[in-house]
Amino acid sequence: MSYPKFYDEVESIKVKDELSHILATFENGEYEFGYLDVVKSAGHSCPTVAGAYVMTLEALKSLYPDELVVRGDVKVEFKENLEDGVAGVIGNVISQITGATSKSGFKGLGGKFARHSLMFFDAQIPSSARFTRLSTNKSVDVFYDPSSVKPDPSMQPLMQKVMQGMADEDEFKEFGRLWQQRVEKICKNPQAVVEVKEV
Repeated sequence: MSYPKFYDEVESIKVKDELSHILATFENGEYEFGYLDVVKSAGHSCPTVAGAYVMTLEALKSLYPDELVVRGDVKVEFKENLEDGVAGVIGNVISQITGATSKSGFKGLGGKFARHSLMFFDAQIPSSARFTRLSTNKSVDVFYDPSSVKPDPSMQPLMQKVMQGMADEDEFKEFGRLWQQRVEKICKNPQAVVEVKEV
């Protein structure tokens, strides 16, 4: 499997999952998510997928500054409706990492470890998303704005040619390279595009 090498260079998110520990899935229930994991799940790498990843990375750093993130201990709220824009794509990435889902998630084992009803849309919040650590009731608002990472000027005309089936092989490859170049800048410098504020 071939992919841009920067996927492996993006900071990973380490979690502890008690259900995983009980079911002997991972030793001590500890594992990690990397950017490649969410790209494979989404099927592509773009500023939206990258944004969802770095939003989650920075929010969880704030909520768990000195310990592993506890998967299933995080509630996530979005200002947008589930069907608005890319809200669903962002929600899927965040759900993969935190375990939080709306109503479709895991219902629990022996009355514990439920992951459903931890993700909400149409929330009355000012931010892109709000993350709440349930064990401490601490919340942070996360704002994502990739506008400071400008796309290369040649991307737009190349995209038009690619979408119209008029790009030659070199133009096709160049468009993809420039696309991933912007994503790399977002992933490797999350503080430039993500702001986290305690609620």
